[in-house]
Amino acid sequence: MNTEFFLAIEEIEKEKGIPKSYMIEKIMQALLAAVRKDDPETAEGVVVDIDAEKRKINIYIQRTVVEEVSNPALELTLDQARETSPKAEIGDIIKTDVETKKFGRIAAQAAKQVIIQGIREAERGMIYEEFTSKEHEILTGVVSRVDPRTGNIYIKIASSAEITEAVLLTGEQVPSENLREGDRVKVYLVEVRRSTKGPQVIISRTHPGLVKRLFELEVPEIFDGIVEIKSIAREAGSRTKIAVWSNDPTVDPIGACVGPKGARVSGIVDELKGEKIDIIQYDESPEAFVAAALAPAEVYSVTLLEDGKSCRVIAPDNQLSLAIGKEGKNARLAAKLTGYKIDIRPASEMINTSRLKTESGQSLEDFDNDLDDDIDDNFDE
Repeated sequence: MNTEFFLAIEEIEKEKGIPKSYMIEKIMQALLAAVRKDDPETAEGVVVDIDAEKRKINIYIQRTVVEEVSNPALELTLDQARETSPKAEIGDIIKTDVETKKFGRIAAQAAKQVIIQGIREAERGMIYEEFTSKEHEILTGVVSRVDPRTGNIYIKIASSAEITEAVLLTGEQVPSENLREGDRVKVYLVEVRRSTKGPQVIISRTHPGLVKRLFELEVPEIFDGIVEIKSIAREAGSRTKIAVWSNDPTVDPIGACVGPKGARVSGIVDELKGEKIDIIQYDESPEAFVAAALAPAEVYSVTLLEDGKSCRVIAPDNQLSLAIGKEGKNARLAAKLTGYKIDIRPASEMINTSRLKTESGQSLEDFDNDLDDDIDDNFDE
């Protein structure tokens, strides 16, 4: 029986990856719980000894030899002790074997629950450790079900030998996507949290990190560290702007991300279900960076304001709407990408302001020389 018992532990280790030492510890707890349930009075004297090498399990109750017994469950007289141990003396500890086959149904059930709970805790711990190591990475999952009431999507994701079900909350879903049961989908693992019901895996399809990891997968230069992603601004399902920089002067960072005939970026666009991606070259000059971030619009000038956190942009009248974008999207993404507040003004507004000065007697040469000052005054107003 003991041999079969240890074989079962080894089988659990192979199938579930739960260490044998952990299972033995839990079984010891289970046997202690069973004895204490079967005979509560002897609870304090119960000892479980499991020898994995010899494949032996011994359960016994320790009783102290005393002159006068006050607790029969844990004490015995010298005469009683010498029935089993002829050399016993006062103060000795006598061990009495416990036969597990005499356990009642309730005791056996208590042992079973301890073992089952131990296996669950081990599995949860292994899942937590496995997925914690995958935080901020992309995992592929399969949609198992869609909750029609909340709109949450349940996705089974796997990592190595561990499988768990994660919830893609409505706030982490791309509005334009329509995922259905059975669909395979890439998700970004934001965080793994501990909970009473087991590890809670937080995933997202809207996180900018998803785009970053997709570029790392598609562009070898980024994976190798030659091209660096400086910042990302994303409005999931609509548009993403990504700023890149090359640590090698001979490598064009934008060309590397686009790939031959646009193959690399098109693969990412397909994975994001048609989301537009603007690839911008990062520049250490804030003015040049902001101007590039407003692509595809072209601008005349970018000037940092005194607060150091905002800038003014002068754009051609025919580029103004393009620079701002539909519902301000292009300007909003450029601001997120660069970290600057951006105030975009049409060139005609600046010219009209300066023309007022030339009409009041200022020479055209002075106008040309003071155009920047005129624009500054206009913005200060």
